[in-house]
Amino acid sequence: MKVILVTGGSHGIGANIVKTLARNGYQVVLNYNKSEENAKNIQQELLEENINIDIFKADVSIHMEVTKLINFCIEKYHKIDVLINNAGISESKVFTDITDNDWNTMLQTNLTSAFYTTKDVLPCMIHNKSGLIINISSIWGQIGASCETHYAVSKAGLDAMTKSLAKELGPSNIRVNSIAPGIIDTKMNKHLTEKDLAELKDEIPLGRIGLPKSISKCVEWLINDDYTTGQIIAINGGWNI
Repeated sequence: MKVILVTGGSHGIGANIVKTLARNGYQVVLNYNKSEENAKNIQQELLEENINIDIFKADVSIHMEVTKLINFCIEKYHKIDVLINNAGISESKVFTDITDNDWNTMLQTNLTSAFYTTKDVLPCMIHNKSGLIINISSIWGQIGASCETHYAVSKAGLDAMTKSLAKELGPSNIRVNSIAPGIIDTKMNKHLTEKDLAELKDEIPLGRIGLPKSISKCVEWLINDDYTTGQIIAINGGWNI
């Protein structure tokens, strides 16, 4: 049974990924930081279906906590087959209002956290000559985002790390890919008004906002695949054609 670690797995896209993979027979470790109640609710929901997952509190922007998370997984299961770097935050601000703290917090949470988790999980994957790393990026990392420069930069950095590591780790049979969602119906986008959503839908060829399940389906496809690496897979309804 494959062991899969999902960071930021207590809500939104991450929660859907956790539930989908757990229900399809994978052993899932759900990492959370502040959303303990959500994490426990997901664990209980799955337990009622006779499905067991682990939940583990760790702030993945802090390397020491990441190390504890990775050690927990390896000590319990002796391996991590798939790492899904999903933890992240967003913020809308004009560039001149972004403070040093805003910038540092965004990059530390969205990008440096993935550096920490990947760095700590790689010795196990390299030893096993097998592994998959999936970074949850964003359309904004590909095309930029007005009033979200620090967010877009963090996601573009994830994509650059994805391509670089795919080249470096390919000889060790470790695949690395990014999934870059467009607008997805999650709490992260609840600040958008009905007017905002209507305008966005008009720009999307499929004419609708995406759902978390579309991202989860792509994750599962990448897990079952064996020859895709270094790709930034855009799931956005054709928004950036």
